[in-house]
Amino acid sequence: MSEEILINDTPMETRIALLENGLLQEAYIERVNKRGLVGKIYKGKVVRVLPGMQAAFVDVGLERTAFIHTADIVMLNDEGFEEKKKIVGDICQALREGEVIIAQVVKDPIGTKGARLTTYLSLPSRYLVYMPRTQHIGISQRIEDVSERSRLLAMIKTCMQQEGLDEHSGFIIRTAAEGASKEEITNDIRFLHRQWLAVQLSIKRAKVPSAIYDELPLFLRTIRDFIGPGLEKIRIDSQDAYLKSIAFVDSLVPELKGKIELYQGEMPIFDLYSIEDEIIKALGRKVPLKSGGHLVFDQTEAMTTIDVNTGTFVGRRNLEETIFKTNMEAASAIGRQLRLRNIGGIIIIDFIDMLDPEHQRQVLRLLKQVLERDKAKSHINGMSMLGLVEMTRKRTRENLQQILCDTCPECDGRGRLKTPETVCYEIFREILRQVRAYSSRSYLVLASRSVAERLMEEESSSLADLEALINRKIQVQVEPMYTQEEFDVVFR
Repeated sequence: MSEEILINDTPMETRIALLENGLLQEAYIERVNKRGLVGKIYKGKVVRVLPGMQAAFVDVGLERTAFIHTADIVMLNDEGFEEKKKIVGDICQALREGEVIIAQVVKDPIGTKGARLTTYLSLPSRYLVYMPRTQHIGISQRIEDVSERSRLLAMIKTCMQQEGLDEHSGFIIRTAAEGASKEEITNDIRFLHRQWLAVQLSIKRAKVPSAIYDELPLFLRTIRDFIGPGLEKIRIDSQDAYLKSIAFVDSLVPELKGKIELYQGEMPIFDLYSIEDEIIKALGRKVPLKSGGHLVFDQTEAMTTIDVNTGTFVGRRNLEETIFKTNMEAASAIGRQLRLRNIGGIIIIDFIDMLDPEHQRQVLRLLKQVLERDKAKSHINGMSMLGLVEMTRKRTRENLQQILCDTCPECDGRGRLKTPETVCYEIFREILRQVRAYSSRSYLVLASRSVAERLMEEESSSLADLEALINRKIQVQVEPMYTQEEFDVVFR
């Protein structure tokens, strides 16, 4: 499978498109005034401890106070290393109001929720993740070869001893380390150790609250995290970002320099690859399938539901075969859409009911295979009697819809507007309400054009009956700035 990364960098925002076999799989957007916080380390102050939730709110200098749960707190000894025997059982024992803590963001602010923190600090590099407070050596589960896993684990222990690192230090070997040499692992260890020393110095000097460590810009993080054997090209449309990327890979992965290209074409790079169209489609509810079927996505605060429909696909053999083919195509499309839209949390998929258990197993197997390349962890349960599949996908940042869209001011997020007829009857009730409360000679109704036209046409007889009932004149006036649901009744 060939991979390609497109980087669209401007002074206002950076956008990343990850393509697999020419098809957009993931999109990342970072705006200058709203940069992602994951990985950032802060020196903050505990402002409120919540025993009932076993959590605390921490002021780290952001717009909303951050949040830390008991499970994300590590107990440290006098030397600043983790004490595994000490488990935080009660938040009141671990934190107190006014206490200064060093914590790292593991989840960006989403909606009305503040950033989620942890005191398990980590610093990532090309091949390793350094955990300076934890005594643990781990390895990515994506490295499946047993002999390679053993080689890497033995090598990192040797490299740590050579560099004189304290035995309490911990590392996680990343997927990219597969096949890495001892020299490359050693260079990563040195780089991360120097970075940690700089962080420790910042901790001593920094005021409260303040940031003491920031992650790399989005385009450099992407290069660091998505480098793999299948990566063919990285195309960048900004001279500045291109030069920074060349300097970055020169010190980190010199062999990658030949894969980075500066795009200078007349057409915008995202237009050239039809990325803009794909992003617009990813904001819609309905996703068409090649067979004629379609998916319907509904995102709520609690969960996301995905409905699979056969649509115009009628098949060639029998109903069961038609349903099976639609579900197989849907499973593949769902895996891609979850990555592209970056949908996290609880996800319910309503596949079309299948009678054959083997067909059910094949659909689930395909869904798992498609999500294997997803960097966000997911867990898929079996299929229920109703054909529903429950799954979860780790949520660490806002999804595509939350980044690019806002709640509709007209429907307030309902996705539906009251009909002009409904609004007319609300106006009639409001007039009757005012007649009982106030004494007036006449009433003026201000409403949108669609509502005003209905009042003067389809509802004109009802309006006349109301005038006769209250024995007062009712006038209607169009207010161009009003939405369909807005109206005012002014008494004179």
